[in-house]
Amino acid sequence: MPDNQIVMTSTDLLYVLALQRAPKIGDITAKKLIAHCGSARAVFEERPDRLRKIHGIGTYVTDNLRKAANLRDAERELRFVKDNGVGWWYFEDSDYPEGLRHCVDGPVLVFRSGAIDLKKKRMVSVVGTRRITTYGKYHCERLIAELAPWDPVIVSGFAYGVDITAQRAAISGGLQTVGCLAHGLNRMYPAAHKQYVKQVELHGGFLTDFWSDQGPDRENFLRRNRIIAGLSEATIVIESAEKGGGLVTADIAHSYDRDVFALPGRIGDKYSAGCNDLIKSQKAHMFTSVEDLVYVLGWHRDVDLPGKGSTGQEGVRVVQPRLFPDMDDTEKKIYGFLSERGKELLDSIALHCEMPVYKVSSALLTMEMKGVVRPLPGKLFEAVIS
Repeated sequence: MPDNQIVMTSTDLLYVLALQRAPKIGDITAKKLIAHCGSARAVFEERPDRLRKIHGIGTYVTDNLRKAANLRDAERELRFVKDNGVGWWYFEDSDYPEGLRHCVDGPVLVFRSGAIDLKKKRMVSVVGTRRITTYGKYHCERLIAELAPWDPVIVSGFAYGVDITAQRAAISGGLQTVGCLAHGLNRMYPAAHKQYVKQVELHGGFLTDFWSDQGPDRENFLRRNRIIAGLSEATIVIESAEKGGGLVTADIAHSYDRDVFALPGRIGDKYSAGCNDLIKSQKAHMFTSVEDLVYVLGWHRDVDLPGKGSTGQEGVRVVQPRLFPDMDDTEKKIYGFLSERGKELLDSIALHCEMPVYKVSSALLTMEMKGVVRPLPGKLFEAVIS
């Protein structure tokens, strides 16, 4: 049962759905009506002449609002929600996603499946071309691996290419991932990705503001993109041609005053043209490593040591070196390699220690807190020799 079932009854949900179904009433107009009347049900009980006094509400809206078909369709969708255990977030509820709350066109109602937990979570959207190249795939997976220590939720559109690469990498790295869909929860598009549905739902889930009778029509993907952009504090475009859905999402994120990042590519590469244009037009920060994102967003990894109180300075990492720190086998292997080789890059450490990048990144963070390694400029690491 959805958490917000307690504060929103089936009758409340029925009228919200009926309001959604009424012609010419989108999310902005629906919020305006609810704010004026107090609830979706009150909108239907208000006199039409009073509704028409609201700016932007005309005769067409009030004449079509109470059509019986709207409630019949709403009842059918309510049955689908109940019969399939679909969760939802209503825009006035306390657990409605905070990022969407600040979007003027954020959905009145968001349906969800899986085990999504967005409370006090950092959220990053990763988007781009459906025709991801080897270059894009490498850097997309590297991005997710390097993000692991900050434990963000990875948001994308569950499409071919960059989307599914990012979401699979998130699952492999133990991160939560959310797929935003351009259709109802009674189907899955593309069909080839049905094999990943259970994995995503176990490590996050799916969101949509589309009803069960709405399929993956072309225009729905553009509407879906506002949720991808709105959920997150940053959107990263991995690869894109001069035109594409990733650029649309970036534009929406930019309009929401959210940070946008783009992976640069070689001049002349088709699927780097869009990213290079974003950077050139100053609509996106250049993304070369996770440290770029961490710096711009002001993320910190502060640590309070026992008996020491807080760090006292935001962004400063306090470590307490010990002569013989406890290290597990993974940390010992990395420490031994750095002791012999000196300064090394994350990728080099992973390669020579024969470990996934995300595992090395996580271990380095733990070792940094133990005071046995230190980060250096240029994304290098070295062992601290006692």
